[in-house]
Amino acid sequence: MNSILRFSPLVAVLFLFSNCNSFAQKKTNLSTQIDSVLNISSLKFNGTILISKNGKSIYSKAVGFADFDKKTPLKMDSQFEIMSNTRQITAVLIMKEVEQGKIDLQVPIRKYLPNLKQSWADSITVHQLLNHTHGIVDANKPLAFKPGSQFKYGNEGYPFLGLIIESVSKKTYAEVASALFKKLKMNNTFCYAKDNTRNLVTGYMNDNNHLEKAENTLIAPEKVPSAGIVSTANDLLIWNNNLHKGKILKPETYQLMLQYNIENQHNVFGKEKVGYGYGLRIVDKESPKYYGHTGLGNGFSSVNLYFPESDVSMIVLENEMNANSDLFYKAGITIKNLLLKSDLFNQKQ
Repeated sequence: MNSILRFSPLVAVLFLFSNCNSFAQKKTNLSTQIDSVLNISSLKFNGTILISKNGKSIYSKAVGFADFDKKTPLKMDSQFEIMSNTRQITAVLIMKEVEQGKIDLQVPIRKYLPNLKQSWADSITVHQLLNHTHGIVDANKPLAFKPGSQFKYGNEGYPFLGLIIESVSKKTYAEVASALFKKLKMNNTFCYAKDNTRNLVTGYMNDNNHLEKAENTLIAPEKVPSAGIVSTANDLLIWNNNLHKGKILKPETYQLMLQYNIENQHNVFGKEKVGYGYGLRIVDKESPKYYGHTGLGNGFSSVNLYFPESDVSMIVLENEMNANSDLFYKAGITIKNLLLKSDLFNQKQ
Protein backbone atom coordinates (compact mmCIF):
# COMPACT_ATOMS: atom_id res chain seq x y z
CA MET A 1 0.00 0.00 0.00
CA ASN A 2 1.33 3.38 -1.00
CA SER A 3 1.73 5.81 1.86
CA ILE A 4 1.25 9.55 1.40
CA LEU A 5 3.30 11.87 3.55
CA ARG A 6 1.17 14.69 4.90
CA PHE A 7 2.30 17.73 6.89
CA SER A 8 0.11 18.98 9.67
CA PRO A 9 -0.52 22.77 9.72
CA LEU A 10 1.83 23.06 12.70
CA VAL A 11 4.64 21.21 10.89
CA ALA A 12 4.15 23.39 7.81
CA VAL A 13 4.38 26.56 9.87
CA LEU A 14 7.48 25.33 11.66
CA PHE A 15 9.07 24.39 8.31
CA LEU A 16 8.35 27.84 6.86
CA PHE A 17 9.60 29.55 10.02
CA SER A 18 12.80 27.49 9.92
CA ASN A 19 13.51 28.47 6.31
CA CYS A 20 12.81 32.15 6.95
CA ASN A 21 14.86 32.08 10.12
CA SER A 22 17.75 30.46 8.24
CA PHE A 23 17.66 33.14 5.55
CA ALA A 24 17.48 35.89 8.16
CA GLN A 25 20.47 34.39 9.94
CA LYS A 26 22.49 34.30 6.73
CA LYS A 27 21.58 37.92 6.03
CA THR A 28 22.72 38.79 9.55
CA ASN A 29 26.03 36.98 9.01
CA LEU A 30 26.66 38.88 5.77
CA SER A 31 25.75 42.17 7.44
CA THR A 32 28.16 41.46 10.28
CA GLN A 33 30.94 40.65 7.83
CA ILE A 34 30.37 43.87 5.85
CA ASP A 35 30.23 45.92 9.05
CA SER A 36 33.57 44.42 10.09
CA VAL A 37 35.11 45.36 6.74
CA LEU A 38 33.90 48.94 7.05
CA ASN A 39 35.67 49.22 10.39
CA ILE A 40 39.06 48.50 8.81
CA SER A 41 40.89 51.81 9.13
CA SER A 42 42.98 51.36 5.97
CA LEU A 43 39.81 51.08 3.87
CA LYS A 44 38.74 54.63 4.80
CA PHE A 45 35.21 54.04 3.58
CA ASN A 46 32.99 57.09 3.33
CA GLY A 47 29.78 56.46 1.44
CA THR A 48 26.63 54.37 1.10
CA ILE A 49 26.12 50.66 0.49
CA LEU A 50 22.95 48.92 -0.64
CA ILE A 51 22.50 45.20 -1.26
CA SER A 52 19.17 43.81 -2.36
CA LYS A 53 17.58 40.51 -3.23
CA ASN A 54 14.37 40.14 -5.21
CA GLY A 55 14.19 43.91 -5.42
CA LYS A 56 14.20 44.47 -1.67
CA SER A 57 17.01 45.80 0.49
CA ILE A 58 18.73 43.26 2.73
CA TYR A 59 21.63 45.53 3.73
CA SER A 60 21.88 49.32 3.61
CA LYS A 61 24.23 51.63 5.42
CA ALA A 62 25.48 55.21 5.16
CA VAL A 63 28.92 55.75 6.67
CA GLY A 64 30.74 59.04 7.18
CA PHE A 65 30.10 62.57 6.01
CA ALA A 66 28.51 64.36 3.10
CA ASP A 67 30.65 67.36 4.09
CA PHE A 68 33.66 66.88 6.34
CA ASP A 69 33.93 70.57 7.25
CA LYS A 70 30.33 70.82 8.39
CA LYS A 71 30.29 67.24 9.72
CA THR A 72 27.08 66.62 7.78
CA PRO A 73 26.33 62.89 8.02
CA LEU A 74 25.62 60.86 4.92
CA LYS A 75 22.15 59.37 4.45
CA MET A 76 20.86 56.65 2.15
CA ASP A 77 19.27 59.31 -0.04
CA SER A 78 22.50 61.35 -0.27
CA GLN A 79 23.27 62.29 -3.86
CA PHE A 80 26.60 61.25 -5.43
CA GLU A 81 28.22 61.79 -8.79
CA ILE A 82 28.14 58.29 -10.27
CA MET A 83 30.68 59.22 -12.96
CA SER A 84 31.03 56.48 -15.63
CA ASN A 85 28.01 54.56 -14.32
CA THR A 86 26.24 57.29 -16.30
CA ARG A 87 27.10 55.32 -19.43
CA GLN A 88 24.60 52.54 -18.88
CA ILE A 89 21.93 55.22 -18.60
CA THR A 90 23.06 56.88 -21.84
CA ALA A 91 23.16 53.46 -23.51
CA VAL A 92 19.56 52.81 -22.45
CA LEU A 93 18.45 56.19 -23.82
CA ILE A 94 20.07 55.25 -27.14
CA MET A 95 18.35 51.85 -27.14
CA LYS A 96 14.97 53.45 -26.50
CA GLU A 97 15.49 55.48 -29.68
CA VAL A 98 16.51 52.27 -31.46
CA GLU A 99 13.19 50.74 -30.45
CA GLN A 100 11.38 53.68 -32.02
CA GLY A 101 13.29 53.22 -35.28
CA LYS A 102 15.12 56.51 -34.94
CA ILE A 103 18.61 55.04 -34.62
CA ASP A 104 20.36 52.25 -36.51
CA LEU A 105 23.27 50.94 -34.45
CA GLN A 106 25.30 49.88 -37.48
CA VAL A 107 25.28 53.03 -39.64
CA PRO A 108 27.96 55.76 -39.50
CA ILE A 109 27.22 58.54 -37.05
CA ARG A 110 27.32 61.10 -39.89
CA LYS A 111 23.66 60.21 -40.45
CA TYR A 112 22.74 61.69 -37.08
CA LEU A 113 25.44 64.34 -36.78
CA PRO A 114 25.76 65.74 -40.32
CA ASN A 115 27.56 68.88 -39.17
CA LEU A 116 30.57 67.05 -37.77
CA LYS A 117 33.68 68.17 -39.65
CA GLN A 118 35.73 65.11 -38.78
CA SER A 119 36.08 62.61 -41.62
CA TRP A 120 35.82 59.68 -39.19
CA ALA A 121 32.11 60.47 -38.78
CA ASP A 122 31.72 58.52 -42.03
CA SER A 123 33.19 55.33 -40.58
CA ILE A 124 32.37 55.19 -36.84
CA THR A 125 29.03 53.58 -35.99
CA VAL A 126 26.73 54.08 -33.00
CA HIS A 127 27.57 50.51 -31.96
CA GLN A 128 31.27 51.39 -31.81
CA LEU A 129 30.61 54.47 -29.69
CA LEU A 130 28.64 52.34 -27.24
CA ASN A 131 31.32 49.69 -26.75
CA HIS A 132 34.45 51.89 -26.92
CA THR A 133 35.77 50.48 -30.19
CA HIS A 134 35.55 53.79 -32.06
CA GLY A 135 39.20 54.84 -31.90
CA ILE A 136 38.57 58.47 -30.90
CA VAL A 137 41.26 59.82 -28.56
CA ASP A 138 40.60 63.49 -29.22
CA ALA A 139 37.78 65.03 -31.24
CA ASN A 140 40.29 67.05 -33.25
CA LYS A 141 42.89 64.35 -33.85
CA PRO A 142 43.10 61.30 -36.14
CA LEU A 143 41.73 58.02 -34.85
CA ALA A 144 44.04 55.81 -32.81
CA PHE A 145 42.92 52.71 -34.72
CA LYS A 146 40.46 51.52 -37.33
CA PRO A 147 36.92 51.61 -35.85
CA GLY A 148 35.87 48.20 -34.57
CA SER A 149 39.36 46.73 -34.50
CA GLN A 150 40.30 47.47 -30.88
CA PHE A 151 38.87 48.43 -27.50
CA LYS A 152 40.03 51.63 -25.78
CA TYR A 153 38.04 52.70 -22.76
CA GLY A 154 37.69 56.45 -22.36
CA ASN A 155 35.50 59.53 -22.15
CA GLU A 156 35.52 60.47 -25.84
CA GLY A 157 32.69 58.37 -27.30
CA TYR A 158 29.71 58.88 -25.03
CA PRO A 159 29.47 62.67 -25.46
CA PHE A 160 28.74 61.97 -29.15
CA LEU A 161 26.01 59.54 -28.10
CA GLY A 162 24.47 62.40 -26.12
CA LEU A 163 24.51 64.56 -29.27
CA ILE A 164 22.88 61.75 -31.24
CA ILE A 165 20.10 61.48 -28.64
CA GLU A 166 19.52 65.22 -28.94
CA SER A 167 19.55 65.05 -32.74
CA VAL A 168 16.92 62.33 -33.07
CA SER A 169 14.71 63.34 -30.13
CA LYS A 170 14.81 67.12 -30.77
CA LYS A 171 15.26 67.54 -27.02
CA THR A 172 18.26 68.15 -24.78
CA TYR A 173 19.98 65.15 -23.23
CA ALA A 174 18.92 66.39 -19.78
CA GLU A 175 15.27 66.59 -20.87
CA VAL A 176 15.29 63.03 -22.24
CA ALA A 177 17.10 61.61 -19.20
CA SER A 178 14.92 63.53 -16.73
CA ALA A 179 11.74 62.23 -18.36
CA LEU A 180 12.92 58.65 -17.84
CA PHE A 181 13.94 59.33 -14.23
CA LYS A 182 10.52 60.85 -13.56
CA LYS A 183 8.75 57.86 -15.10
CA LEU A 184 10.78 55.45 -12.95
CA LYS A 185 10.26 57.63 -9.85
CA MET A 186 14.00 58.11 -9.46
CA ASN A 187 13.26 61.38 -7.71
CA ASN A 188 16.80 62.03 -6.50
CA THR A 189 18.55 61.46 -9.82
CA PHE A 190 19.43 64.26 -12.24
CA CYS A 191 21.96 65.59 -14.74
CA TYR A 192 24.71 67.63 -13.16
CA ALA A 193 25.00 71.33 -13.99
CA LYS A 194 26.80 74.12 -12.16
CA ASP A 195 23.45 75.76 -11.41
CA ASN A 196 21.76 72.45 -10.58
CA THR A 197 23.51 70.50 -7.84
CA ARG A 198 20.55 70.06 -5.46
CA ASN A 199 21.92 68.22 -2.43
CA LEU A 200 25.01 66.78 -4.11
CA VAL A 201 27.52 65.68 -1.48
CA THR A 202 31.08 67.01 -1.54
CA GLY A 203 33.71 64.87 -3.19
CA TYR A 204 37.13 64.51 -1.58
CA MET A 205 40.57 63.29 -2.59
CA ASN A 206 42.49 61.39 0.07
CA ASP A 207 46.24 61.66 -0.44
CA ASN A 208 48.02 59.81 2.34
CA ASN A 209 45.33 60.77 4.89
CA HIS A 210 45.22 64.37 3.68
CA LEU A 211 41.67 65.24 2.59
CA GLU A 212 41.11 67.87 -0.02
CA LYS A 213 37.88 68.91 -1.74
CA ALA A 214 37.74 67.84 -5.37
CA GLU A 215 36.93 70.42 -8.00
CA ASN A 216 34.01 69.82 -10.35
CA THR A 217 36.13 70.01 -13.47
CA LEU A 218 35.38 66.63 -15.05
CA ILE A 219 31.73 67.31 -15.78
CA ALA A 220 31.70 69.96 -18.45
CA PRO A 221 28.24 70.24 -20.09
CA GLU A 222 29.30 68.18 -23.10
CA LYS A 223 30.58 65.39 -20.79
CA VAL A 224 27.26 64.83 -19.00
CA PRO A 225 26.27 61.80 -21.17
CA SER A 226 29.60 60.20 -20.24
CA ALA A 227 29.95 61.00 -16.53
CA GLY A 228 27.42 63.57 -15.43
CA ILE A 229 24.53 61.79 -13.72
CA VAL A 230 23.98 62.38 -10.00
CA SER A 231 22.08 59.68 -8.12
CA THR A 232 21.58 57.80 -4.87
CA ALA A 233 21.94 54.18 -3.82
CA ASN A 234 18.17 53.89 -3.47
CA ASP A 235 17.53 55.33 -6.92
CA LEU A 236 20.11 53.04 -8.53
CA LEU A 237 18.28 50.09 -7.02
CA ILE A 238 15.12 51.38 -8.71
CA TRP A 239 17.15 51.55 -11.93
CA ASN A 240 18.36 47.95 -11.59
CA ASN A 241 14.89 46.68 -10.74
CA ASN A 242 13.51 48.24 -13.91
CA LEU A 243 16.35 47.80 -16.41
CA HIS A 244 17.11 44.17 -15.63
CA LYS A 245 13.48 43.08 -15.33
CA GLY A 246 12.16 44.26 -18.68
CA LYS A 247 10.44 47.43 -17.50
CA ILE A 248 12.42 49.92 -19.61
CA LEU A 249 13.43 48.07 -22.76
CA LYS A 250 11.94 45.24 -24.76
CA PRO A 251 13.62 41.88 -24.02
CA GLU A 252 15.32 41.74 -27.42
CA THR A 253 16.64 45.30 -27.05
CA TYR A 254 17.92 44.60 -23.57
CA GLN A 255 19.73 41.52 -24.86
CA LEU A 256 21.54 43.69 -27.40
CA MET A 257 23.05 45.61 -24.48
CA LEU A 258 24.48 42.36 -23.12
CA GLN A 259 26.00 41.12 -26.38
CA TYR A 260 29.69 41.78 -26.88
CA ASN A 261 32.46 41.20 -29.39
CA ILE A 262 35.24 42.75 -27.34
CA GLU A 263 36.74 41.95 -23.93
CA ASN A 264 38.70 43.98 -21.39
CA GLN A 265 40.08 43.52 -17.88
CA HIS A 266 38.90 45.61 -14.91
CA ASN A 267 39.86 44.95 -11.29
CA VAL A 268 36.30 45.15 -9.95
CA PHE A 269 35.32 42.36 -12.34
CA GLY A 270 38.33 40.13 -11.68
CA LYS A 271 41.75 39.38 -13.12
CA GLU A 272 40.49 37.98 -16.40
CA LYS A 273 39.09 39.90 -19.33
CA VAL A 274 35.31 40.18 -19.44
CA GLY A 275 32.90 41.30 -22.12
CA TYR A 276 31.95 44.92 -22.67
CA GLY A 277 28.47 45.43 -24.07
CA TYR A 278 26.60 48.72 -24.22
CA GLY A 279 27.51 50.63 -21.06
CA LEU A 280 27.79 47.36 -19.14
CA ARG A 281 30.58 44.93 -18.39
CA ILE A 282 29.42 41.33 -18.75
CA VAL A 283 30.72 38.47 -16.59
CA ASP A 284 29.15 35.37 -18.14
CA LYS A 285 31.90 32.74 -18.13
CA GLU A 286 31.65 31.99 -14.44
CA SER A 287 28.98 31.51 -11.79
CA PRO A 288 27.27 33.57 -10.67
CA LYS A 289 26.94 35.68 -13.79
CA TYR A 290 26.73 39.42 -13.30
CA TYR A 291 26.58 42.71 -15.16
CA GLY A 292 27.52 46.19 -14.12
CA HIS A 293 29.76 49.21 -14.33
CA THR A 294 31.98 51.45 -12.28
CA GLY A 295 32.69 55.17 -12.08
CA LEU A 296 35.64 57.16 -10.77
CA GLY A 297 36.67 60.81 -10.56
CA ASN A 298 35.99 64.19 -8.95
CA GLY A 299 36.49 62.63 -5.52
CA PHE A 300 33.76 60.05 -6.19
CA SER A 301 33.61 56.36 -7.02
CA SER A 302 30.66 54.11 -7.77
CA VAL A 303 30.07 50.40 -8.28
CA ASN A 304 26.74 49.03 -9.48
CA LEU A 305 26.47 45.27 -10.03
CA TYR A 306 23.50 43.04 -10.83
CA PHE A 307 23.43 39.23 -10.51
CA PRO A 308 20.52 38.07 -12.74
CA GLU A 309 20.26 34.43 -11.68
CA SER A 310 19.51 35.34 -8.06
CA ASP A 311 18.14 38.86 -8.58
CA VAL A 312 20.80 40.44 -6.38
CA SER A 313 22.03 44.04 -6.65
CA MET A 314 25.14 45.52 -5.06
CA ILE A 315 25.56 49.29 -5.07
CA VAL A 316 28.48 51.12 -3.46
CA LEU A 317 28.81 54.91 -3.70
CA GLU A 318 31.74 56.82 -2.20
CA ASN A 319 32.65 60.51 -1.95
CA GLU A 320 36.22 59.95 -0.75
CA MET A 321 38.53 58.89 -3.57
CA ASN A 322 41.99 57.61 -2.68
CA ALA A 323 44.87 59.13 -4.64
CA ASN A 324 46.58 55.71 -4.54
CA SER A 325 45.36 53.84 -7.63
CA ASP A 326 45.98 50.51 -5.87
CA LEU A 327 43.08 51.42 -3.57
CA PHE A 328 40.58 52.38 -6.28
CA TYR A 329 37.27 50.57 -5.64
CA LYS A 330 38.80 48.73 -2.68
CA ALA A 331 35.55 48.77 -0.69
CA GLY A 332 33.47 47.61 -3.65
CA ILE A 333 35.83 44.76 -4.46
CA THR A 334 35.99 43.64 -0.83
CA ILE A 335 32.21 43.68 -0.41
CA LYS A 336 31.70 41.89 -3.73
CA ASN A 337 34.06 39.13 -2.60
CA LEU A 338 32.12 38.73 0.66
CA LEU A 339 28.92 38.58 -1.35
CA LEU A 340 30.29 35.89 -3.66
CA LYS A 341 31.30 33.73 -0.70
CA SER A 342 27.92 34.10 0.98
CA ASP A 343 24.90 31.79 0.67
CA LEU A 344 22.81 34.62 -0.74
CA PHE A 345 22.82 33.23 -4.26
CA ASN A 346 21.39 29.90 -3.13
CA GLN A 347 18.38 31.43 -1.43
CA LYS A 348 15.00 31.73 -3.12
CA GLN A 349 13.31 33.87 -0.47
